[in-house]
Amino acid sequence: MKTDDFDYDLPTGLIAQHPAEPRDACRLMVVDRTSGQIDHREFRDILEYLRAGDVLVVNQTRVLPARLRGAKDETGGAVEVLLLRRSYEDAWECLVKPGRRLKPGARIVFGEGELTGLVVDVLEDSGARLIQFHTGSGTFLDAVHRLGEMPLPPYITEPLRDPSEYQTVYATDEHSVAAPTAGLHFSEGLLDEVRRAGVHIASVELDVGLDTFRPVSADDPHDHVIHTEHYRVREHAADTVNDARARGSRVVAVGTTSVRALESAFNETTGLVEASEGLTDLFILPGFSFGVVDALVTNFHVPRSTLMMMVSAFAGRELIMRAYESARTEHYRFLSFGDAMLIL
Repeated sequence: MKTDDFDYDLPTGLIAQHPAEPRDACRLMVVDRTSGQIDHREFRDILEYLRAGDVLVVNQTRVLPARLRGAKDETGGAVEVLLLRRSYEDAWECLVKPGRRLKPGARIVFGEGELTGLVVDVLEDSGARLIQFHTGSGTFLDAVHRLGEMPLPPYITEPLRDPSEYQTVYATDEHSVAAPTAGLHFSEGLLDEVRRAGVHIASVELDVGLDTFRPVSADDPHDHVIHTEHYRVREHAADTVNDARARGSRVVAVGTTSVRALESAFNETTGLVEASEGLTDLFILPGFSFGVVDALVTNFHVPRSTLMMMVSAFAGRELIMRAYESARTEHYRFLSFGDAMLIL
């Protein structure tokens, strides 16, 4: 297995710059793993493929406006900081630009000085900086909401029409620097219809980091190190999933992040999903044995990414590559704001 096995040509014109309006009006490709059949539908048609008793598992994490623009205190040079995850108190692991100029001891000023950051350390494994933040008044998160911007992926070059475009309708606590994008297709109205159809909805959390979406640079995927992300599967979600599996109903994961949370919480010995919380570095490659997930709602992913490898593990590489070729031929919209795929 080589990383090149998960590569494909993605024309720039197929990369969606804005979500569908309304969000559940995007296209839906339905891929049957058993027959290999590929159907082209609209996302609202997902109701036809869900059964009473199924559990739809969503990642309810919310995206933090994690991109901060400031200036180096000594020189006034422009600095861009991207919050990755909280380390302790108001100290965060961050990506910074320009990185080589921000060594330990450097001070960054944001806004009119209402927020400052002191570079404490350089993290050798990632090149990220550990920055201790200080606010003149209020909390750190208050300052982030006043000064921060949504951290859109670099392939989205047009500004958001509204910040809510990059949030799912069920998002709650802010922990992520990227959206669990498969969930962006669900509207409140569609979720109500899902519930009326007798489908249960369970919420988990996985704090989405940038590494999830980065292309794999190593020739052999096994040489790629995926960074850890924090997940939470609470007791109610675990019970809902286990009850469904016990009665023979399906677990339908919305997004690869929900898959990682569920499979990280799965106990192979007991055969149950356990209420748990912690860091996961689960890297799902072809050959992986899925313990929980029966169907997957996902988007069309970046070439050579860990997400391409995960969906190939779930559906088979040949079928996925055929589905992607069909998506290009049919002019589907790709990546975060693009169209959806349902793998059964």
